[in-house]
Amino acid sequence: MTFVKPTTLAAHGIKLVPLTLDHEPGLRAAAADGELWNLRITSVPAPEETRGYIDIALKSLEEGLRLAFAVIEEASGTVLGSTSYHDILPAERRVEIGATWYAKRAQRTHVNTTCKLLLLRHAFETLGCNVVGWRTDNFNFASQRAIERLGAKKDGVIRGHKLRRDGTIRDTVMYSLHQGEWPEVRAHLNDLLNRPSVSEFRSAGA
Repeated sequence: MTFVKPTTLAAHGIKLVPLTLDHEPGLRAAAADGELWNLRITSVPAPEETRGYIDIALKSLEEGLRLAFAVIEEASGTVLGSTSYHDILPAERRVEIGATWYAKRAQRTHVNTTCKLLLLRHAFETLGCNVVGWRTDNFNFASQRAIERLGAKKDGVIRGHKLRRDGTIRDTVMYSLHQGEWPEVRAHLNDLLNRPSVSEFRSAGA
């Protein structure tokens, strides 16, 4: 992989570490917090699927298609979930952020805002990306709201795009953020994270 290389990112008590098989027990426990695999609009692995989930991520890393991270609470070392760069296009200097999910205890806290700040900052300021994209299920309204709160723009909907885990076919909502829009979004995310109300697991609005 010559464009997006494995790296560790950290801020506000959260660390993103390249996903490995060592994270299997923690990832399994994070998914169990809320039984997230039962949500048909997510790709969270069921307990028996966790090893395969990591294997697929590592294979995609070798192919230069995806860099998956374990989301870690620095103070305790607890795995809170996972997120990824995917659909990596070196020539266009474009990545997408996705396959993101968190244990129930970490949802509606500063964790997601921190992860997005880390991933976007690395993409635009280190990798020199021109565009960062997102895609989500047309029925995943919470995800759509979270992406829109970041300041990303809706590009459109791809109808009949892919299968959900239950076998139904979903429409996919596409979003993007361009390099020139990043400074304003960076200021917005930093403002959210620097508010006095933000602490280890308090909501920061994303």
